[in-house]
This record gives sequence, C-alpha cells and structure tokens, in this order.
Amino acid sequence: MASKYFEYSNEAVEFLKAKDAKLGAAIDAVGHVYRELDNDLFSAVVHTIIGQQISTAAQQTVWRRMQEKLGEITPESINDASVDSLQSCGMTFRKAEYIKDFAAKIKAGEFDLDAVEHMSDAEAIEALCSLKGIGKWTAEMLLLFCLNRMDILSFGDLGIHRGMRMVYHHRKVTRQLFEKYRRRYSPYGSVASLYLWAISHMNVPGYSRDYAPKKAR
Repeated sequence: MASKYFEYSNEAVEFLKAKDAKLGAAIDAVGHVYRELDNDLFSAVVHTIIGQQISTAAQQTVWRRMQEKLGEITPESINDASVDSLQSCGMTFRKAEYIKDFAAKIKAGEFDLDAVEHMSDAEAIEALCSLKGIGKWTAEMLLLFCLNRMDILSFGDLGIHRGMRMVYHHRKVTRQLFEKYRRRYSPYGSVASLYLWAISHMNVPGYSRDYAPKKAR
C-alpha cells in the first residue's frame, strides 16, 4: 500500500506565518514537512497502544512480530489470537488485554470506528478515550496521524513543549501560555504541531537551544 502523508495547504502555512512571525521564521527554516499517516484507524489504535512508554524501535519490533504471527492486523485476527500469543510478540500482558478488549468491542458492534471518523474533534477524542489503554494524548495523535484532522495541538506532548520553548525562548510553557498559542494557531493547530516537532529535534539550523532551566545535578 502506498504511503500517505499528512496533507496541508499553502493557505494554512500562510495563515500561521501571518499570525505569528516567530513561528513563520521556523516554518521557513524547516520547509515542507512530510509526516506519514496510518491508513487504517483500527490498526492505528493497536499500533499506538503497543507504542506507549517504549521506544519507536521497540514498537516497530513488536509490530513486525505481530504481523508475522497474525498477518493483517484486523479485529478478526486479534480476536483469533490469545492474550499469551499477543504477549509473546514482546508487549506487556496489560497491553495485550487492551488490544483484545478493543477488538472484541469492534467485533460485537459495541464501538463504531466509522462513526469516529465523522465526529467533531472533541467528540472523537471522548469516544476514543472510552477505550481501555487510550488517553487524551493518544486520542489526539490518532486524530492527527490517522484522520488528518487540522486543529490538533496537544498540551500533553513533550515535543510540542520543547518546540515552543525553542521558538519563543520560553523557560516553561504554562497551560495559560499554551492556550494563547492554541487560539493563535487555530484552525491549523496540527500544521503548527508538525513544525514545532521538527524544531524540537534540534537539527534545524538556527534552532539548537532548549530554553528550559537546566536541572541541578
């Protein structure tokens, strides 16, 4: 299956640059961001649960093992696998239970993934958070990186905080300050997120310092 990338328009970029000169400079320094999307919401939820509190490399290893064992990751293939079988791919027992519970809800018609795709951002986040193992940050990432929603800026994301500190030279990003930026970026918070993440990696020329206070040894 061909890769899909988060799609955003020149209009979104120009809007953000007009609203915020400092972010605009960061946008120019970064250039266009190509961020791959998940093609399927079910497998994206499973993939996201697997990846919680482990490295990207470890997540990829577990995912590859699951694909080798189950083939395509679907509600049917998860339902047919035991918790022990899932756990043997390298995930915790709790994550295996969460994934089994999610697949069972889909299979029984207790959770409608298709409906989530047509909900508002707030409604979709609330619905996804009703699933075991899915918190607000996880739900927000699913909206952004699977559903291509345009206005997701997550207060719970450490990379976003680092990017904001680096772009605006803040020592700390409080909730009040964060909400000011959220309002400024809307309705293109997701596009701002892409650029803040890019800056947070500290490999963009001119953006090499995190202004957070250094921790005492």
